[in-house]
Amino acid sequence: MFCNQCEQTAKGTGCTIVGVCGKNEEVADLQDLLTHALQGLSLYALEGRKLAIIDDATDLFVLEAIFSTLTNVDFDPDRFVALIKRAVELREAMKAKVGAKGGATSFNQPQATFIATTDSAVELAAQGKALRLLENLDTDINIRSLKQTVLFGLKGIAAYADHAAILGQKDPAIAAFCYEALTALLSSDLTLDQGVALVMKAGETNLRAMELLDAGNTGTYGHPAPTPVPLGHRKNKCILISGHDLHDLEMLLMQTEGKGIDIYTHGEMLPCHGYPKLKKYPHFYGHFGTAWQNQQKEFPNFPGPILFTTNCIQKPRDDYKDRVFTNGLVGWPGVKHIDNKDYSAVVDMALAMPGFTDELDNGQVLVGFARNTVLGVADKVIDAIKAKAIRHFFLVGGCDGAKPGRDYFTRFVEQIPNDCMVLTLACGKFRFFDKQMGDIGGIPRLLDVGQCNDAYSAIQIAVALAKAFDCSVNDLPLSLVLSWYEQKAVAILLTLLYLGIKDIRLGPSLPAFISPAVLEFLVKTFDIKPVDTPEADLKAILG
Repeated sequence: MFCNQCEQTAKGTGCTIVGVCGKNEEVADLQDLLTHALQGLSLYALEGRKLAIIDDATDLFVLEAIFSTLTNVDFDPDRFVALIKRAVELREAMKAKVGAKGGATSFNQPQATFIATTDSAVELAAQGKALRLLENLDTDINIRSLKQTVLFGLKGIAAYADHAAILGQKDPAIAAFCYEALTALLSSDLTLDQGVALVMKAGETNLRAMELLDAGNTGTYGHPAPTPVPLGHRKNKCILISGHDLHDLEMLLMQTEGKGIDIYTHGEMLPCHGYPKLKKYPHFYGHFGTAWQNQQKEFPNFPGPILFTTNCIQKPRDDYKDRVFTNGLVGWPGVKHIDNKDYSAVVDMALAMPGFTDELDNGQVLVGFARNTVLGVADKVIDAIKAKAIRHFFLVGGCDGAKPGRDYFTRFVEQIPNDCMVLTLACGKFRFFDKQMGDIGGIPRLLDVGQCNDAYSAIQIAVALAKAFDCSVNDLPLSLVLSWYEQKAVAILLTLLYLGIKDIRLGPSLPAFISPAVLEFLVKTFDIKPVDTPEADLKAILG
């Protein structure tokens, strides 16, 4: 195997034996074969687009399949076998539709004719291994770097678009770009300019996907409002829900209503407490634990079942594996999987377990400072900036991880002066989310914008402030200090670059798939830079 799609990749170059995330070689090779099969489907689907052939089921499948290859989503080989075979079935169906309308069907790429002739995960993995997918993207290191950037960005785009589709928000242009990009990766004569243009289009497409997701979340559950969330627990039966999916949380809340079970969030589900339609449930109680990488230490101490939605699962330890449930696209071998949103097995286990038998007050944190809340006090913010009560804004957030060096973000926030505000989002916030930072003129200095899925909110806040001051976002007293781990962070970064936002600090290390020449382009064009020390970066920003 070779995988370098996440920040924690082995030795900063690539995982070759087993993924740092826990992905074994078999799953890695199956994911490569799935990508190969999706490229074949994309050849015909892109041709179909020319003939106004759009199949919603195929579009949704492609988003789900790409999302399944994102870090920490699906580790179950059997589920990838089914996805690979389905990709071939849909390719042949699309080929027939295109042929019936007189479109091109004679593609000579091996992806166009690949057949999954076995149900054996081992045999299919061997086919995937032989592809050497990433290595064979291109012989030119810089073109290969750009192609990998697009491929990994696609995984983030697919994640956001799939979340949005679950809530009824769709745009066929997003799947169309997926087909375009997957097909472009097959090109042997892609130029640097074309590769850069494709990267920028990925950023533009991701902005649309995030816009749809924002519309789905706020349109379904209301705009988040400032809400205190207990970090302790109360005496009662309990269920822990992790991941990102608001619809899954709503279904769980509905199915546990009146049953004497409290629902606790974990990881990026924390911001869900701010949504009016979700927080109306009295048994939606508090938050347990911190970021995804700490679950092996924290989950043994939770006295109830644990439900995973979307990504961020880590290999379950034996002392709690029997009470873990996966859902939707998430999978782990030997873990109970729920396909139909019927959480009765989770509920039954919660009722059979002791739950929390005591009361614990661990304080609370505030969530719910998405765009609607922040822009609702924009006049106060603008006045405070003009009066120099607020000197600077820092957006400090992104993906967290276990790799050493991430304490940089804790130390950075601790040293930010008292006349500065901190916006945060995604699980990177858990490095400092419970710090008491006070307020400026009644506005909390630490504002939780939400999940990584809520990056659209942060962008809209910046755009609104720039409009109020009649300047560009780059001219605002705003600095972005971002941590990254997986491919949703890659997609968000591409969106920021598409929007022309400059002077972004990224850490704790730069992507292993970025070649020196591509990095030089990013530095020259966008002034993107690696984090240094908190002291040096604060001095450079504030003077």
